[in-house]
Amino acid sequence: MPFSLQASVSFGLLAALVTSLGLAAVAMRSDWSARQSGLFALAAGGMLITMSLLHIVPEAIGAGQGAAKFILGGFFAGLLLSFTMRTFFPEGAGQARAEAFTPLLAVGVHSFFDGVIYSVSFAASFQSGVYASLGLILHEFAEGIIAFAILTRHGFKVTQALLWAFIAAAATTPLGALVSGLFVNGLGADTLTALYALSAGLLIYVATGPMMEPLKEVSPLRAVGSLGAGVAFALAVLALPIHNHGVLDNHDHSHDQAGIDFRTPEAGAGAAP
Repeated sequence: MPFSLQASVSFGLLAALVTSLGLAAVAMRSDWSARQSGLFALAAGGMLITMSLLHIVPEAIGAGQGAAKFILGGFFAGLLLSFTMRTFFPEGAGQARAEAFTPLLAVGVHSFFDGVIYSVSFAASFQSGVYASLGLILHEFAEGIIAFAILTRHGFKVTQALLWAFIAAAATTPLGALVSGLFVNGLGADTLTALYALSAGLLIYVATGPMMEPLKEVSPLRAVGSLGAGVAFALAVLALPIHNHGVLDNHDHSHDQAGIDFRTPEAGAGAAP
């Protein structure tokens, strides 16, 4: 197995572990977590929209021209998926679970492409891979909570929510690193950029749509507090120095900087470590 593939899969497994820690945090008080699922959803929505608008979207747009169109397409794809699920499951207990499909898919797709980015980064250089991976791993703890909140809000029992949240938010990252690592040189940078932008659009839809539904049920004061807590947590994560090294940064870097041109990963392969 090539060293770059070993490194990307290893960091993908580390990301899955961090996500699992987030799930463990809510599982330790599972009954209480289920009762407070509305507040969890709002906090998760605050985290997700903040990370999307301040980190994920700028990365996607900076990776190449036309990314904004794919972000918009991802947003409307989320709307279309939600509409489709509501059409095929118009009533009954199954509707709530069906509606969980769209936001859970968005989290799963994004986590999968986190793993893809690990592979591309490590293929460029080990140093770039480390910075890129650590920057993404920092938000994995929140992704576990986000996925759990989505599922408990839509009628899943706590044990079921933990299982499916692990599959969507944790297992998909090393899977993305492994699958993409096997043929990373053949993926095409433009394709990766477009897919990443699509996942960003999906996440915006999730954060502003399904995750905000509890606003109808929770008192205004508690709702604002939960949203604010989510935003504050995301800002704290984004303020950490590791985020100075953009995963999809397409600017020029000198030899003493750790960076990667996402559109031309081969160019970084010979860069000084």
